[in-house]
Amino acid sequence: MVTHVPAETYGDERGALLNFVEAQRGAVRRSVIGLTEEQAGGRPSASELSLSGLLKHVAECELNWLRMAQQQPNERQRDEKTWADGFRLTEGESIPETLAFWDGVAKETDEFIRSVPSLDDTFPLPSAPWFPKDGRVSMRWMMLHLIEEIARHAGHADIVRESLDGKSSFELVAAESGGSWG
Repeated sequence: MVTHVPAETYGDERGALLNFVEAQRGAVRRSVIGLTEEQAGGRPSASELSLSGLLKHVAECELNWLRMAQQQPNERQRDEKTWADGFRLTEGESIPETLAFWDGVAKETDEFIRSVPSLDDTFPLPSAPWFPKDGRVSMRWMMLHLIEEIARHAGHADIVRESLDGKSSFELVAAESGGSWG
């Protein structure tokens, strides 16, 4: 990541984890700076990934993990029929709307993680072929997984953005702060 993640206050593990998640969120969000909806929806490679689709996917992914940890139903749960819609904006959806949705999810994640009694608290994983039978994970594990998941897609976003117009993550960080790179 090209931005500096501030060190946590001594012993503030929650703050450190939340800061690293936010750094990765920022990398994905910056990928659409200066693009039109059409450009952000473009797929410049053999991949099905677009920048706007990545925004939507990571926002919904974070919501899914949050709802699992809260042990609440996910209001945007995907199934086999709607899975592909989680990777593209559908009729009536926009980048500003998707960013606002993700901002709400991020705020709720931050509040939830700060409020749980312990990062060692666990929650059950759903029944799925990729999870262990009767598996459970801790809040700490979930936060590390969110860092991993969002960072993976931030890398995808870097490649897609550079393929669209040659802008690198350094240029986007500079643009976000009102400066220029190089």
